[in-house]
Amino acid sequence: MSPYLICADGDEMITFVEQVFGGKLQRRFNRPDGSLMHAEVRIDDSILMIGGGATSAQQVAPHIHVYVPDACEVFDRAVAAGATIVQEPQRKRDDDDLRGGVQDASGTTWWIASQ
Repeated sequence: MSPYLICADGDEMITFVEQVFGGKLQRRFNRPDGSLMHAEVRIDDSILMIGGGATSAQQVAPHIHVYVPDACEVFDRAVAAGATIVQEPQRKRDDDDLRGGVQDASGTTWWIASQ
């Protein structure tokens, strides 16, 4: 299963994923005007699909949960890349995971966690 994000600015999302999660662009398809139609970015062993710009699909505000080796380090990279803090990394009493949340410029909320 691969998440598919519809973004007003797909190029901005690709840059964010590259900077924060070390994502690597695998495939990109442009419209005739050169704007992004579809892209696939690899994060570790997963593919994130990104659709951009003018499309009949409505952009929604998804939430994506990502496990990483160091949640604080990735959280800090996300903030440095321009994300807004939703929740500082913390551990809840009933959950051993360290988890924080950020929202990127397209409105996607990323829950960044380490077990």
